[in-house]
Amino acid sequence: MTRRDILTAIPTAFAADGSLDADGTRAIFQYVAQSGNEGAFVLGTTGEFPSINEDEFRTVVELALAELSPVTSVVVHVGAPSAYQAVRLVNIAREAGATRYAALTPYYMASSDDAIFAYFEQVAAAVGDGDLFVYNYPKRSGNHVSPELMARLATIPAVVGAKVSELTLDDIRAYRAATPADFIIYTGADRDLIAAGEAGAQGVVSGVSSVVPKPFRALIAAAESGDAEQIAAAQADVDDVVATIGGDMPRMKAAYRAMGITDSTCRMALDEPTDAALAQIDRIVATYV
Repeated sequence: MTRRDILTAIPTAFAADGSLDADGTRAIFQYVAQSGNEGAFVLGTTGEFPSINEDEFRTVVELALAELSPVTSVVVHVGAPSAYQAVRLVNIAREAGATRYAALTPYYMASSDDAIFAYFEQVAAAVGDGDLFVYNYPKRSGNHVSPELMARLATIPAVVGAKVSELTLDDIRAYRAATPADFIIYTGADRDLIAAGEAGAQGVVSGVSSVVPKPFRALIAAAESGDAEQIAAAQADVDDVVATIGGDMPRMKAAYRAMGITDSTCRMALDEPTDAALAQIDRIVATYV
């Protein structure tokens, strides 16, 4: 049977003054814990990781492990511009009890393949006997992991897989062809849960599923049934919620507000939803939650 995991990429809650909202973040984690998804991805892009300091990182990791690890697998993102910074984050997460990690490639400065490989060697050494995922998001990091480099990275013992964002299904096929069969590949494209599986991925890291998990679970159930009409209907629902909420953190937080989970904001410089968008978010919540 084709593996179709959903790792929920979870937002971090901030108060109106920009400070970390620990209670709001806990409330989001508690909500996501009920989703039935196979994993949780914390402090990634959706979690606004570039804006988080080390003390806040520790707090969020501790909250995530307390609320999520009893029911699902937690992947902690530790990527940073330098291996020095990433290793510091790994050490903080390990002290809190984390065992699974993801690291964005070095970013801002252009890095060669050899420099990226050395970065992941250092991060993997800090991870020890835990699992490490390569996070390839070239449109944000400025550095791309080619299939040839991914094959090299897959030889590092702790590196068990990759999360790839805003890349094509052909890119996923190329990664699948270049890496061992047990190397795990997750797409960051929410709506490609089924298509990416057919291309060789084992699942998706989905921010939208942190708000409305039910359409995604229904799509997996439909795919497992093999019923073409059910698959088409479930895919249409997923397309609807992705088109409305997408990878937009302010819209996710507006949905949490509409559901009464937490009244939080974003720390980073992001546009708030328009009145028209808020009306569509209310429709999504009423239809799918």
